[in-house]
Amino acid sequence: MLKRKYGSRFDWKRIVKRRYAEKHITSSQFTGYVTLLEMNNVVEPLYKTYMGRVVCIADKGYSWLQHFPDGEHFSVTTVFDASNQIVQWYIDICRENGYCQTNGPWMDDLFLDLIMLPTGEIIEKDIDELEAAHNNQVITDEEFALAWAEFERLKTMLAHNSLKLLRLTKEHLSIAREKLEGGKS
Repeated sequence: MLKRKYGSRFDWKRIVKRRYAEKHITSSQFTGYVTLLEMNNVVEPLYKTYMGRVVCIADKGYSWLQHFPDGEHFSVTTVFDASNQIVQWYIDICRENGYCQTNGPWMDDLFLDLIMLPTGEIIEKDIDELEAAHNNQVITDEEFALAWAEFERLKTMLAHNSLKLLRLTKEHLSIAREKLEGGKS
């Protein structure tokens, strides 16, 4: 069974105090849900190690802006530090994105991930998890093929700086923050 991940991260115990907003955006450049999770206080920071470098991805003052594009097989989470600088773009390959009245936007994770750092470095993640899920019949042959095709497509787009959604990050952060503050955006 695929893991369903929600933009609200409602079940994430690491965050002690949070603010959350979601907004459906329809434009010529993007259609789908955008969520913003502000971490006002956390139990402890979360660090990841990429190519020998330790990177903090969750801490007090950090924000996660997540895009759930309609009709696509990926979701992008942009991590901002307490100074509103981008730490990373985390791209989950997924079977589908959807919406639930109770917990908001979600995606059904297909295991493979791509991380892009502000330096332009691209990190491939969880290939072993995808293969194990396929071997254990957690996913079908079709889902396995979909995951690989989407992974390769997005990796190529990242390498050529042609994933337009990344250029909308700051604009969508402003829209989500306005929503958080009670604006009409």
